[in-house]
Order: sequence, then structure tokens, then C-alpha cells
Amino acid sequence: MSETIFGKIANGEVEADLVYEDAEVVAFRDLNPQAPVHILVIPRKPIPTLSDAEAGDAELLGRLLLTAAKVAEQEGIAEQGYRTVINCRAGGGQTVYHLHVHLLGGRPLQWPPG
Repeated sequence: MSETIFGKIANGEVEADLVYEDAEVVAFRDLNPQAPVHILVIPRKPIPTLSDAEAGDAELLGRLLLTAAKVAEQEGIAEQGYRTVINCRAGGGQTVYHLHVHLLGGRPLQWPPG
């Protein structure tokens, strides 16, 4: 799985604009932002899609969301509000098959998104 661009970022093989990292999670700015703040939060563990996560990944999945909340605070968008999104497979808009949470904010976000 490390052959995806996100796997390479998680392993330190490709540079990214990192905003947070720890032993299990990495967060970095999206290269094609859809909002003033658009950060991707990924696990270091290579999980292709949310559907591929297993029961043993429950703590890691929670850590991804808690990290998104921490980064939203760090980026100054927590109080005004933000959106988290996980796309799953091609029909859900996923283009990189390494599980990731989109953190979007910095402007009013409408629903439905598209």
C-alpha cells in the first residue's frame, strides 16, 4: 500500500505541507484545496478504503476524527465550524486508495456538497 502518494507521505518518502503528525496519524494540506482550509488526515497504517477497515482499526478510526478536531482547533476554524468527509471508492469520490479524512473550513459550507 505504500505505493500510493499518501503512503509515501506517511512514510516520509514524499514531502508534504505537514500540519500534524504522530506515531499513527499524519495531517497535511491538500494540494487541490476545495476550501480556504483543506487538510487531509491519514493513518500511517495502509487501509485502502473505509470499507477495508476492520474491528481492530476502531481505535485508529477514532484517532483520525479526534486528530481532525485537534487540527481544526489549531487552524482556527473549530469555533466557526468545519466539515469532515470520508470518500469511499470511486462512486463516493475516492481517488487515492489510502483512507483519509478531508477537513474543510474557513468559509461557509453548503449542503449538499455535490
